[in-house]
Amino acid sequence: MPARIHELPELRNRTQVFRDRAAAGGTLAAMLEPFCGTGAIVLAVPAGGVPVAAEIARLLGLALDIAVVSKILFPWTTEAGFGAVAFDGSVWTDEEAVAHLGLSPEDVKRSTGQAAAKVQRRVRRLRGGRPLPDLTGRTVILVDDGIAAGSTLRTAITALRKQAAAVIVVAVPTGHERSVELIADLADAVYCANVRGGGQFAVADAYEDWRDVTEDEMAAILKAAVPRGSR
Repeated sequence: MPARIHELPELRNRTQVFRDRAAAGGTLAAMLEPFCGTGAIVLAVPAGGVPVAAEIARLLGLALDIAVVSKILFPWTTEAGFGAVAFDGSVWTDEEAVAHLGLSPEDVKRSTGQAAAKVQRRVRRLRGGRPLPDLTGRTVILVDDGIAAGSTLRTAITALRKQAAAVIVVAVPTGHERSVELIADLADAVYCANVRGGGQFAVADAYEDWRDVTEDEMAAILKAAVPRGSR
């Protein structure tokens, strides 16, 4: 794999390698040890990225905050999507998927609007009135609980570039090899402990304990993380 991708070879193509998201965060923190105590900021992608990021920030002594991004879902599912919307309004859509599946402009507009509304609700719920910290010239460690297709992370990276972040490091416990390589082309580095190939991939398969993270749980984790924002 390219030098900008960091993985743990002993975990390649394995499943159920992490007890839960917090344990996965601990594994990533060890990989990210060079960032310990620096001016880097850890930004979690809700929802699953929050407990992973909180453990990374805690172990490395870094500030924790969130980068709210939501997938644009296909009309017939609550999981798979064809793009994403970020906290600043940045939108990315997979035009090939739209064309291949015959989605109408109305379908795309409706699903994009629903994703944007979800982002706005989560920004209000999880950030309150706090603005995003000034990222100009800073190193950002962008954390999610895995990379499947990569739409949320690629949209988040676009939004963070607009915020003038100097270096964007993506950190995920698990990811599909093809998507990890795609994200590495957009970020400055990718840390992915458990890289998996093959035709079938599910983020959940990397975890023994996998469940949805509620907005109340995210709010509690972020509230407990001190300090947040500027450091």
